[in-house]
Amino acid sequence: MARITPRSVNYSEWYINIVTEAKLADYSPVKGCMVIRPRGYALWERMQAVLDGMFKETGHQNAYFPLLIPESFIKKEAEHVEGFSPELAVVTHAGGEDLEEPYVIRPTSETIVWSMYKKWIQSYRDLPLLINQWANVLRWEKRTRLFLRTSEFLWQEGHTAHATAEEAQEETLRMLEVYRRFAEDWLAMPVITGQKSQSEKFAGAVDTYAIEAMMQDKKALQAGTSHNLGQNFAKAFDVTFQDRDGKQSLVWASSWGASTRLIGALIMTHSDDRGLVLPPKIAPTQAVVIPIYKNQNKAAVLAYAEKLRDSLKSRFRVECDFDDNNSPGWKFAEWELLGVPLRIETGPRDMEAGKALLVRRDTGEKIPAAFDEVPARLEGLLAEIQGGLYDRALGFRKANTVGISSYEKFLAFFNGEDGGFAECPWCGDGACEAKIKADTKATIRVLPFGNEERAAGTCLACGKEARHLAVFAKSY
Repeated sequence: MARITPRSVNYSEWYINIVTEAKLADYSPVKGCMVIRPRGYALWERMQAVLDGMFKETGHQNAYFPLLIPESFIKKEAEHVEGFSPELAVVTHAGGEDLEEPYVIRPTSETIVWSMYKKWIQSYRDLPLLINQWANVLRWEKRTRLFLRTSEFLWQEGHTAHATAEEAQEETLRMLEVYRRFAEDWLAMPVITGQKSQSEKFAGAVDTYAIEAMMQDKKALQAGTSHNLGQNFAKAFDVTFQDRDGKQSLVWASSWGASTRLIGALIMTHSDDRGLVLPPKIAPTQAVVIPIYKNQNKAAVLAYAEKLRDSLKSRFRVECDFDDNNSPGWKFAEWELLGVPLRIETGPRDMEAGKALLVRRDTGEKIPAAFDEVPARLEGLLAEIQGGLYDRALGFRKANTVGISSYEKFLAFFNGEDGGFAECPWCGDGACEAKIKADTKATIRVLPFGNEERAAGTCLACGKEARHLAVFAKSY
């Protein structure tokens, strides 16, 4: 059996063991890139399907834009090019010839999108324009880790155009809420929503908002972002429209995205030293039927197991393990490693009694059930597991979140062995933020919504009057 390094021994190695041994991804011959294996891609397909439905419910349509972007486009928005220039991969020749203009392999698509929006938008009747793209992007990362940070990754990126600033801001927050609901309702991953500080915002945005989750090593992971782009890209690409009063106005914009990083977030939120743990709502396989037999009763037990699977497959994502090459004990451990929420054991005695044994992946609890009761029990148990995983993750975050107003205590918290999330008063000055980062490597993850009254007091770093409550953490 595969060996998983315990989290307490080496958390980073534990994470990589889960990714590779659960057959989610592997290292590519191309440095910094990954190969997503079928089990990992099945997870991404589940995420895609759910998110895509949520996007379409809010009026968005899918489109596709080119992988190659003229270098001059990237340079049109000054803050955008400055933010991305260290990560750009540039194509300078093709077809055996030097190109007249280099092309950038897309790190994100705002520039190519807005070059097209200039053609498509003339009047207020063309607005809002609500488009999403499922694509890959390339950012030349020097330090990579499977799913969490790779040079090439898969994602979706929404790009919307609006007639007013108010509509653009409403869209920005609407999509942030979509990400929050997806993370909490489907991934069972509690998140904090809020605004990014100016130093942490997206390059080219007016304001950036994010969902932040706590991983089991108490670090933060940014799981989705939504950006109010103001009129920055409309100015760069001269995208104007005739408003209802007949005047020419610049378009207002938003963009938002989530990526295969969510698979890494899922692993680090729920998994344990036995392997992957998946919330039932997002798990590609929700239950596996494992028949236990000897040669003399093999045919009958397999038929019973198949009948049980068939009674479930219209309502659940269920598999049957008919592998003859490994023992039941090996299969139990393997399916635990793969993170399937429930296994259903059926042996000769179960068959004779008209029963099956249900075993939970999250707690190991064993629940006997009559054959006819299995579908109802399965439905109830999957809901319990989903809720239990969320509650456990939320409890972990709460237990490792502290309020700190003393810089001495702040330094001890982040430079010691504890760490976690620190809620602190902050004056809003970038110099204080930079000092904190230099001293501790902790950054402002978000300025959380609904905490204005808790911003009272003095800044953690400088002692001036605080303007915000900030959540600080070390992060991925």
